[in-house]
Amino acid sequence: MSLLSNMSSLVQTVPILVSSFNSDTSCSGWGSSLGGLCMAAGLKRDPIVILRMDGEDLLEFINSSAYEPEMIATFSEINLPEGSLHDYIVKAFENLTVEQGMPPPSDSWVMSDIIEPALESCAAGENWDKPVSQEIFLFEFKRAAEHVAQRLKEQPVIVAHSENTFDGSSIRRLLSNKFELDKSLNTALQSVPRDKTGKLPKEHLQLALDLVAPLAGLPPLGALDEMDKLLLDVFKMVDADDGKVVKEDEFKKLLTEILGAVMLQLEGSPISVSSNSVVHEPLACSSTLLTPPS
Repeated sequence: MSLLSNMSSLVQTVPILVSSFNSDTSCSGWGSSLGGLCMAAGLKRDPIVILRMDGEDLLEFINSSAYEPEMIATFSEINLPEGSLHDYIVKAFENLTVEQGMPPPSDSWVMSDIIEPALESCAAGENWDKPVSQEIFLFEFKRAAEHVAQRLKEQPVIVAHSENTFDGSSIRRLLSNKFELDKSLNTALQSVPRDKTGKLPKEHLQLALDLVAPLAGLPPLGALDEMDKLLLDVFKMVDADDGKVVKEDEFKKLLTEILGAVMLQLEGSPISVSSNSVVHEPLACSSTLLTPPS
């Protein structure tokens, strides 16, 4: 389910920002505060939505029926044989998502100004120094989350959220338009090195695909591990690393076959990705933009 469909109290969609944070312009106005998000969205074409996280959704999560089963699953996945309760709780916060009301703990400011102070304020509990058990973990994590929610209420965190699903639809549109396909292939081939005879090494198919990627709705190579694995399998299918050189028409045919194979893979198993970045450099007008209309 989309993030926007179940976070009515958390998400404030900002039309001005959403419309401007697309494609090549998405990194231009926010400086380093969105650097990580923009890199992940080499992916781009997905709008960026501004989330104001004030602890309400975190409280809703820890008081919901989903809390216990989800945190039991989290506890079972944490492998810290010598870990303290503090270590377990920090690790559990790292596993929470913005959908559960938690800004990304990977951000050093969130960890130092939100999570750690909250843990310090509840570290005097009677269970804090006892061996970690599931029962103690569930009780103390909930208590810690209440303190984190209070910190968020006092210091709301602004998060830029971006999500996208690669389902092959953009590739299908490109392949169905012969004019655009030929144009994009010809443009890409202008930047692909040739040998002395004018032929194209098959090893440059990866470069050519990267050049066509924006029109095909694909992330650049190296931006998304799951996509890189899919592409590697497809390149193996056409023996892209066999060291051979081919004529231009054959190179285009191979590149088209690669696009078709990637499309079929994505249609069968779409790849979804989301990114979150804490905004540390609020714009002069941000308080107005983030205020719900009266």
